[in-house]
Amino acid sequence: MNILIINGANLNLLGRRQPEIYGRESFEDYLGALRARYSAHTLDYYQSNIEGEIVDKLQEADGRYDAIILNAGGYTHTSVVIRDAIAAISVPVIEVHISSILAREEFRHVSLIAPVAKGSIMGFGMESYRLAVEHIIG
Repeated sequence: MNILIINGANLNLLGRRQPEIYGRESFEDYLGALRARYSAHTLDYYQSNIEGEIVDKLQEADGRYDAIILNAGGYTHTSVVIRDAIAAISVPVIEVHISSILAREEFRHVSLIAPVAKGSIMGFGMESYRLAVEHIIG
């Protein structure tokens, strides 16, 4: 399986940003372990703090990947254009969040992405990504 993981704004700071919420592990370290665990599969990674670049990457991924794992970060709650990009492509997108957005501030309770994603996984720390991979590879 060819899987693309996309992380949105501020997720480049994992391991340093609010460790009480997001943990102390960098995403690069976690990704290395994830790739080793699922070495029979391709796990490509992309991160951007820029909304339009995430839209471009989603569009480029269509037909090139079997699935996309997307943690849009704060764009989850605000980005109609990321939502529209997901709705426009044929590759399934699984929404992931490290924390439970429903247990956070009220403005984080609504995901614009969830209605167009294949499913959502949240609240399991970095393991949310592994759970998404497990679902994809079946």
